[in-house]
Amino acid sequence: MSIKSDRWIRRMAEQHGMIEPFAAQQVKQREGQRLVSYGTSSYGYDVRCADEFKVFTNINSTIVDPKHFDERSFVDVKSDVCIIPPNSFALARTVEYFRIPRKVLTICLGKSTYARCGIIVNVTPLEPEWEGHVTLEFSNTTPLPARIYANEGVAQMLFLESDEECETSYKDRGGKYMGQTGVTLPTA
Repeated sequence: MSIKSDRWIRRMAEQHGMIEPFAAQQVKQREGQRLVSYGTSSYGYDVRCADEFKVFTNINSTIVDPKHFDERSFVDVKSDVCIIPPNSFALARTVEYFRIPRKVLTICLGKSTYARCGIIVNVTPLEPEWEGHVTLEFSNTTPLPARIYANEGVAQMLFLESDEECETSYKDRGGKYMGQTGVTLPTA
């Protein structure tokens, strides 16, 4: 199994639609303003966060239960900036839509710009033949409010290609998060 390079990422995005929309190079500025970078890097792809957020709230005092999740635990926010309360979290989604090849496992790591501020990005691996917008979880580990910028880089995807095709892909087993297009809450 090997990590895939910028050349492979560009080829898969441009010829096979693996990432849409796709930035072939690192984008660091827009209209003269510095951005948290996104786009193709040496051995990964830095994804952007869309402007749709679900910010966790305890206003309804419900129990967080992944088998019976109460949607009232979140407040919907549509904005270029999301403020996450201290010691709380928010869900968002990538701007990019992914189509993962059958021999590829994709791992997501948070960008150091956010990590150095105490903001942790968590995403489970994107399995072979999964497709959709990636739901992102941002944890604010600080005792202060934290800011997330929409349409800027938040995490890096690393693509690992196996030397052998899997017997059963995510698509084959009818995975429950297949084809998700918005911020997707947990389902049992």
